[in-house]
Amino acid sequence: MHIARIAPPQRRLADRPTLILLGGAVLLMAAMAAGVLFGPARISPGGLGAVLADFLGLAPLPDAFRRDAAVLGVIRAPRVLMAALIGAGLGAAGAAMQGLFRNPLADPGLIGVSAGAALAAVAAIVFGATVFGAAAGALGLWMLPLAAFIGGLAATLLMTRLGTVGGVTGVATLLLAGVAVNALAGALTGLLIFTADDRQVRDITFWTLGSLAGSRWEQVPVVAALVGLPTLGLIALARPLDALLLGEAEAFHLGQKVEVVKRIAVTLAAIAVAAGVAFTGLIGFVGLVVPHLLRLGFGSGHRIVLPGSALLGAALLVLADLAARSLAAPAELPVGVVTALLGAPFFLWLLRRRAGGVA
Repeated sequence: MHIARIAPPQRRLADRPTLILLGGAVLLMAAMAAGVLFGPARISPGGLGAVLADFLGLAPLPDAFRRDAAVLGVIRAPRVLMAALIGAGLGAAGAAMQGLFRNPLADPGLIGVSAGAALAAVAAIVFGATVFGAAAGALGLWMLPLAAFIGGLAATLLMTRLGTVGGVTGVATLLLAGVAVNALAGALTGLLIFTADDRQVRDITFWTLGSLAGSRWEQVPVVAALVGLPTLGLIALARPLDALLLGEAEAFHLGQKVEVVKRIAVTLAAIAVAAGVAFTGLIGFVGLVVPHLLRLGFGSGHRIVLPGSALLGAALLVLADLAARSLAAPAELPVGVVTALLGAPFFLWLLRRRAGGVA
């Protein structure tokens, strides 16, 4: 009797999530290259190569590329790195909040961090010189980011306390507490703006619209620690958040410490978003649009959604910043306006799609 031989299964070189994330990494690298090369002052690939060769000690920098070196080293490189880090944090935080609340329309603003950061930043602008005095002078340019960071975390802590009853943090209660904290912070912010003078109102408006124009090298390691590390922590929560999609009782029976997961997710998202908002002002829609795009294309598994949101969020904010400084050159659009112009139509389409019963 002839017995057919069965060929052993061939090993795949890479699974689907790996290929998707590799594609996201390539997209991010391309976006960062465009962010470095293009803008009001164009940098040629030869100029970029000459600057890199000089930085690595391979060849001295020709005099013809000294302008390119100044633009890249002082302005472009820290700005692109800041955009990538903050965009990654916003994207991962949005994905985590959508998984935690089990709602694709959730975004990091639901936990009150943006509203709290805005309130503290406005308070620092209005009262910084008069109330804090010597401390404001000693902190200098760090005063506003520090105030916004502390305010964002304080608002999230208040929301978490209000949303926790008997040691249990209910998702619905947490959501309602976030709405209340956002409303209160918004009202207090409006009251402070009402008391501000013309210069302060101008500063507040500029900050709330969002901008990466003030990015500096000394800020990059701070943002890398306060945004990059929490982003990695959120990515590590992929399995628990997948379990939570089934429901809290089911996640508990699967061995997940549900309350611990919820608190860790909220804390890490708050730190990442508060740090990003502190240095750039309010930037909306990245945490909403990016995770939902990935869910539409590749499903709800957080093994793809969380790291993919970090990569795509970073690429989106780098490209939005490139558009902000290029479209109206030599003037510069606020990057928060650009992300809103991109995100709002998508959000309206999403609402229409869900109302039609498609989603």
